[in-house]
Amino acid sequence: MEEGILVQRAYTAVLDHFVKTGRAPHYTELAPVLGLQPEEARQIQHKAAASALACWFVKDTDYVESWAPFSNVPTHYLVTIGGDQRWYGQ
Repeated sequence: MEEGILVQRAYTAVLDHFVKTGRAPHYTELAPVLGLQPEEARQIQHKAAASALACWFVKDTDYVESWAPFSNVPTHYLVTIGGDQRWYGQ
């Protein structure tokens, strides 16, 4: 698969995971969604973050800290939908 398409799929898969669970996926969770080995998913997830605005990892790790418009760490910006607050905004 063309890398650009895979990067876009990874970006979208991270957003989908946030919406469904309230948190970012680890690359090992992303791997089966993309049909990749874990190391390939890690690399593609980093490329997806680098290709977008306001997406980054906790310094020196592979853990998503923020993926616009969501934050994977608690912030003062609570996002509530239908009375369910499980998201944080950037």
